[in-house]
Amino acid sequence: MTSKQIQQIRAIRPEDRFPDFPPRDDMQNSLHLDDPGLQATLRRHFGSGDTVIVLSEVPVKWTPDQREGHRIPDLLVAFEVNRELAIEQNGYSIRDQGKPPDLVLEIASESTGEADYRAKRRDYAAFGVPEYWRFDPSGGRHHDAPLAGDRLVDGAYQPVEIRQAGEAHLWGHSDILNLDFCWEDGRLRWWDPAARRYLRTFDETEEQRAVESEARVRAEAQRDTEREARMIAAARIRELEAELAQRDIES
Repeated sequence: MTSKQIQQIRAIRPEDRFPDFPPRDDMQNSLHLDDPGLQATLRRHFGSGDTVIVLSEVPVKWTPDQREGHRIPDLLVAFEVNRELAIEQNGYSIRDQGKPPDLVLEIASESTGEADYRAKRRDYAAFGVPEYWRFDPSGGRHHDAPLAGDRLVDGAYQPVEIRQAGEAHLWGHSDILNLDFCWEDGRLRWWDPAARRYLRTFDETEEQRAVESEARVRAEAQRDTEREARMIAAARIRELEAELAQRDIES
């Protein structure tokens, strides 16, 4: 963090902070982002430095003192910004960060579904957010589609191509993240095309480590068994050779 950024944070006045907003009235973030650990997964993938923001339910405005027109996306991703400033301000100020968020995501709920693909889509485009994604775990009962993405082109959103394999798998590519957003039978996942695998959550990483550790233990035990068998066989050969030599002497 530069000295200018530190001074900027220290100089924050009460009117430069976002107000505390009331909590959500549903469990969508908890169920589909927090509980599976997807926010932390994405943060680990991009690093947790001072210039990267991967946060949930961060209010977005042009300025902290803007009275109306704020939005609180379920997930916000921004690169080359001041993370500590967002924390100190209690929100994301487009003016103070010098740019809009790079990507926002909304998860559908019965109470916010229509606003996500109508009013919020309009507002995020007006903010200049390059990519806006929507995920509906219900399969499209609350949103206009189970999975949808928009890219900002000449100030207007253009839909991202969404592909489908069967009824349980849809995906579209995010140029901003260089990851595929996936709808997997009602679950949100991110696929890394470069690594050709899903981003693993903490639990999945631990499970993978346990599997690999168990495999190493089994492999080592197998090597020990094979080594012991070779030693027994070699000892038996030496015994037979000694018996044959003794017979030759006796004869």
